[in-house]
Amino acid sequence: MGQIKVEKNAGGIEGLCIIEPAVHGDSRGYFMETYNRNDFMENGLDMVFVQDNQSRSAKGVLRGLHFQKEFPQGKLVRVLYGSVFDVAVDLRSQSPTYGKWHGVELTGENKKQFYIPKGFAHGFLVLSDSAEFCYKCTDFYHPDDEGGMAWNDPEIGIQWPQVSGSYQGSASAEGYALADGTPLLLSDKDQKWLGIRETFRFN
Repeated sequence: MGQIKVEKNAGGIEGLCIIEPAVHGDSRGYFMETYNRNDFMENGLDMVFVQDNQSRSAKGVLRGLHFQKEFPQGKLVRVLYGSVFDVAVDLRSQSPTYGKWHGVELTGENKKQFYIPKGFAHGFLVLSDSAEFCYKCTDFYHPDDEGGMAWNDPEIGIQWPQVSGSYQGSASAEGYALADGTPLLLSDKDQKWLGIRETFRFN
């Protein structure tokens, strides 16, 4: 027990958690528990995970902002190697922080984990030459249930690190690049999402 340190309500947004596992290392390498249900329960994190996912992405790849509409997922995300800037946006309509975002750099070195509960949009940007990204989910992925929002919506105002370029009224990656000139790489679908106000008409 006591193998994790938890920062709750990260960025002042209820439910977001940054989790740092205890790392036991010596000259041979290291060992850590990436998930222990007892430790999570001790810290008030009683979610149940049903699916693990893993992806590899090149530098400049930006995935997001994604959410599931009818079958929302809580996600526990971390990076095996490399570096990503990981972002969550509060989409809970009754939340006092609706539309607010918080980001954290996850790396293979710092070994931090980011828990994003149901009701958030999620995305990440790869800052290293490549990155291996993995996450646990509280519900299964339903391909026909995916929703999304523009990664660069000025109303949300995510401050993506190292990114230069100006908003041209759409989610297109054209004209955006990292500080070293690496162009941003988004899927065709992610370049077609709308802003938060157009996506959620109740506002």
